[in-house]
Amino acid sequence: MRTFLRTADGVRIDSVYEPGTVPHGSPRASSHGPGGPGDPVFVIAHGFTGDADRPHVRRVARAFARYGAVVTFSFRGHGASGGRSTVGDREVLDLAAAVAWARELGHARVATVGFSMGGSVVLRHAALSRDAGAEAGADAGVDAVVSVSAPARWFYRGTAPMRRLHWLVTRPSGRLVGRYGLRTRIHHRQWDPVPLSPVEAVPRIAPTPLLIVHGDSDGYFPLDHPRTLARAAGEHGDLWVEPGMGHAENAAPEELLHRIGDWVVARAG
Repeated sequence: MRTFLRTADGVRIDSVYEPGTVPHGSPRASSHGPGGPGDPVFVIAHGFTGDADRPHVRRVARAFARYGAVVTFSFRGHGASGGRSTVGDREVLDLAAAVAWARELGHARVATVGFSMGGSVVLRHAALSRDAGAEAGADAGVDAVVSVSAPARWFYRGTAPMRRLHWLVTRPSGRLVGRYGLRTRIHHRQWDPVPLSPVEAVPRIAPTPLLIVHGDSDGYFPLDHPRTLARAAGEHGDLWVEPGMGHAENAAPEELLHRIGDWVVARAG
């Protein structure tokens, strides 16, 4: 099922729903049948310059489909979605629209799994949703959160890939490269105000189960980023440091994706 969702600020988001392929007889299969409402739905938040049709995003979706249904979508400014990328700020509204759609389709358990930029977005979304639920007297959040290869803080320029990314985002010539070379339309405005940072968001997520995953060969964000997030999470967060793994979806091996699927099924209630 493919549709365009409308965010709270009016952006059209290209989104895809796929029922799960949980094998019959598997201990993961629910009483509702494979991919039924009793199974969790995985809402996948891709990294910067990705989109719902990229091969690495489709590979992740296929892996998680063995554990439940899957929603993939393209962040604003990416793929067929409208708008322009704000590199992790307004993207929280895109994820909120995808999570709401998953609920509307009948899934009682929703897990968000984000990679790189998407990893920072799932952290902020979980924190802001829990804050909104507390104000409304109800739980408006998700049932489990997985953040892979995410930064702990904004404006990090300590590695060559991140210095290149800052050039891409902040310079007119860089945004042209993004648009025509990487199929990513980037907004020219700077953040105002600066959004809640990932490390500030993490303590607000509790008691929702949280998994932080990071490769020890990540060329974008060194290990102080996941360790900082894990310290902020305290006892309610799990940290997996993956030997030899690089950055985000492209670097995530099948075995890791299946371990994440098992973790979500065990933690999402």
